[in-house]
Amino acid sequence: MEINSYEVKRMAIKMTKIFIDYEKEEKWLNEMAAKGLHLVNYSFPKYYFEKGEPGEYCYRIQLLDNLPTHQESKEYIEFMEENEVEHIASNVRWVYFRKRAVDGPFEIFSDYKSKIKHYSNIVTFMSIFIFVNFIPAIYNMTISRINMYVSLLNWLAIILLGFAMIIYMRRINQLKKAERLYHK
Repeated sequence: MEINSYEVKRMAIKMTKIFIDYEKEEKWLNEMAAKGLHLVNYSFPKYYFEKGEPGEYCYRIQLLDNLPTHQESKEYIEFMEENEVEHIASNVRWVYFRKRAVDGPFEIFSDYKSKIKHYSNIVTFMSIFIFVNFIPAIYNMTISRINMYVSLLNWLAIILLGFAMIIYMRRINQLKKAERLYHK
């Protein structure tokens, strides 16, 4: 039986939440799964859960190199599905996967190089959004008092994304140090 997205949204429990750290988001999704709430759809900033067996699934989030509609991304998602990993949702280049917990551990990034590459992709992705917000932040400051409030929102986005970028750059440096230490 196929369920369309309207039916999923109607049957599901909806929660609104915003994360700037995908690992915290992933941890939250797995905590929800441990309580028996399983992610079935995501549309920024809304998460849709359905009730099920506690701990039935393990969730992972990944930033793809391309949009999910790109051929490379489609092939990667198909590869994941062939390996018993279900693609739940996509948002821009972010994809949400889940795997049955009884099938064993579920890790997408198992070595230093893949983790460093993923964090580097996130930093690049965030820097694009910082740049996209910077231009209107400057422009809106000069237009009118109403646009000044829009400019403040742009500056807030820049600050939050900049803070997140610093966190990811620190993680990259920690991984590089660990890689040098353990893989001489």
